[in-house]
Amino acid sequence: MHPVPKPQVFDVSSHPLDQSVEVWEEHNAAALVGLTCRVPDSASFRAKEVNLQLHRLHLARVQGTPHTVVRDASMVSQRPSDSIVVYASLRGEALWEHAGARRIVRPGQLLVCDVDRPFLRGFGHGLEELAIKVPRDAFTELTGLHTVDVPLFLDTTGAEADPYARALVRQVGRAVGRSAVPPDERTILELVSVIATGGRIGLPVAHRAAARAFIDDHLTDTSLSAADVAAGAGISERHLSRLFAETGASVPQHILARRLDLAHSLLGRPETREHRIVDIAASCGFTSTAYFSDAFKRRFDATAGAVRRSAAV
Repeated sequence: MHPVPKPQVFDVSSHPLDQSVEVWEEHNAAALVGLTCRVPDSASFRAKEVNLQLHRLHLARVQGTPHTVVRDASMVSQRPSDSIVVYASLRGEALWEHAGARRIVRPGQLLVCDVDRPFLRGFGHGLEELAIKVPRDAFTELTGLHTVDVPLFLDTTGAEADPYARALVRQVGRAVGRSAVPPDERTILELVSVIATGGRIGLPVAHRAAARAFIDDHLTDTSLSAADVAAGAGISERHLSRLFAETGASVPQHILARRLDLAHSLLGRPETREHRIVDIAASCGFTSTAYFSDAFKRRFDATAGAVRRSAAV
């Protein structure tokens, strides 16, 4: 198994101020979506993006000073994205304009849209948001849909929060943040699909996505069991077992795989180089060092010590 790629940071502050808008447009066209960036007169522009390219999905955390981005018909034609994108606002209200309609997206809200349909987004007070870019073929493969006909808006916080949207924000926030828990690409894709279809994708996918998200939220809990996961997903333990069996792995096998992925990630981090491997294993939910060592070698075809040494080179 290959380690999950590490997030890459792009910051326009490493470029001359008079080139900041240009390099930001170039970066986003390559990493996410082609956009025209407009900055208020006499204002300087600063922006930073943490990017993580998975096998199919692209995840990002975006921060920026006040500006407006436009993706018009000409841009769509010149730089087609062929993707569905989810934007989750963390800070700063954002104006959204599409097909003559206008809406304000506030922190704690999420937007799902087809970015090959022209739009404008304005960030009058700057922004901080998460972005998930889903290639259209991956979206269609799971949902059977070619597009999102109408942009969708959901709450991720508060009493009206959509549980799948909330779980998605946690998953992506960890992936492009400082958390050592590696992203589960399948779970993220399934959560997006549930949200984008309003749950019409079917309960099995929704329940499995909820269960996997619950596992990641409680990964280091040594007492985590299939019964806990079933209760967290709101389904019976028997139904949970059937859902995971359809993917070729049992619930305990999935929990083990995710804990091993976490351990692998921690072993490659500079801040844990002085930590004993036995302590890292315990922090990932393992109660037996011997079991951890055997399972780690089977999964990665290398010992934990060898992974640590190779990461330090």
